[in-house]
Amino acid sequence: MSAMMEAAEQDLSANAAISVRSLWKVFGPKADSVAGSPLADLSRADLLEQTGCVAAVRDVSFDVAPGEVFVVMGLSGSGKSTLVRCLTRLIEPTAGSVLVGGEDILTASPARLRELRRTRFSMVFQHFGLLPHRRVIDNIAYSLEVNGVKRDLRHKRANEVIELVGLHGYANHYPEQLSGGMQQRVGLARALAVDPEVMLLDEPFSALDPLIRRDMQNEVMRLHRDLGKTMVFITHDLAEALKLGDRIAIMRDGAVVQMGTPAEVVGNPADEYVADFVRDVPKSHVLTLAAIARIPKEGEALDGPRLEASTLIRDASPVIAEASGAVTVVAKGEVVGVVTSDDVLRVISGESTAARHESS
Repeated sequence: MSAMMEAAEQDLSANAAISVRSLWKVFGPKADSVAGSPLADLSRADLLEQTGCVAAVRDVSFDVAPGEVFVVMGLSGSGKSTLVRCLTRLIEPTAGSVLVGGEDILTASPARLRELRRTRFSMVFQHFGLLPHRRVIDNIAYSLEVNGVKRDLRHKRANEVIELVGLHGYANHYPEQLSGGMQQRVGLARALAVDPEVMLLDEPFSALDPLIRRDMQNEVMRLHRDLGKTMVFITHDLAEALKLGDRIAIMRDGAVVQMGTPAEVVGNPADEYVADFVRDVPKSHVLTLAAIARIPKEGEALDGPRLEASTLIRDASPVIAEASGAVTVVAKGEVVGVVTSDDVLRVISGESTAARHESS
């Protein structure tokens, strides 16, 4: 790792909304003896055979910046849901540290932990967990009720959040009178009512049909844009991860196998496991011009159209196709390279970013 990259990582860690270091969750007898021992190097299957233990989360470290949407994805059994539950100690980690706003959650007393759960972070689960005998407004206000907020004040706040999540007119309905998507809006509103610093969403839309799921994804994007909340979003759906995530961590057998922006994950998969995940992703919908910009060839003019490096290839394609020569790619006013139709075609045909740069 370069000195510049190390400095960037240290800066992110120092200012992180969430900072996770060497986090382990091991189930089984003598679980405490696994982390930091030679047993930690065993595969999941070998560890189970030799010790009777299962390492659901294996030495995971990451930072989440304030206002970032950090997506953790993986197949069933990869450890992603166990990980998010460890962040709030709904499941007690075996080893490691979890800092939220600089405070180590793993050392918090039971009373302090309850306070943090009520005030600093909220969770939204796949199963809505609404109280069937309470109206929408009272379900949303419940998170404030347990904090001792008086009825008038908690209803005022609940009505504000009802408007925020698009439930106007449904305050006095009961959960059974709502569709699945509207029930999940109630779940989101309940999580937002306490104005948390961090929102943890554990596959919240997995039980919804595709059209409602898309609408709820758009709703999360809108809420994030309007409120700027820090979010950790768990999913097994790559399209959902690419749509929502500022960065994505892909898990396998309890460990993170790759972490990066959507463009980094799609453009340069770390191994065959990740490559299988992203194989069918339309790269032009994810990669930006920055991913394919190359050094101009000798004699190649820079007098063509100029486009920002952050432009998606899909959106830049019409301009590139109509240009008589190379399109100049700029970032912060500085030229970072050029792109032609041939470069775009190589992306669409599936050539990796690394291979393109090696051949340029």
